[in-house]
Amino acid sequence: MKNYIITVNGTSYEVSVEEAGASTQPVTAAPVQMAAPKAAPKKAAAPASAAGSVAVNAPMPGKILAVKANAGAAIKKGDVILVLEAMKMENEIVAPQDGTIASVNVAVGDSVEAGAVLATMN
Repeated sequence: MKNYIITVNGTSYEVSVEEAGASTQPVTAAPVQMAAPKAAPKKAAAPASAAGSVAVNAPMPGKILAVKANAGAAIKKGDVILVLEAMKMENEIVAPQDGTIASVNVAVGDSVEAGAVLATMN
């Protein structure tokens, strides 16, 4: 038998795995208390007056590689606002509609989580 510690959704479990060909016994899993990872410092939110009515959210976690449109820029639906790297692929984040960029809430090099507001539009 080999013992492993596996973390699932932030909860760690100590599990015992039996090698193939050995006698069969039930496998048990018990939660193990592990130190929680330190959270990254949160970026200050854009002022409410600068926020637009349409939020452009991150579809997946990743790292910002480029910001292609700045606040005040007029854009059309489908224009690239920024580039997000996820799983070693560059993903273009595009405008969901015609409008003006009200705020860009991220900078090049920032790591973002899925659902994070990257920019807002009017």
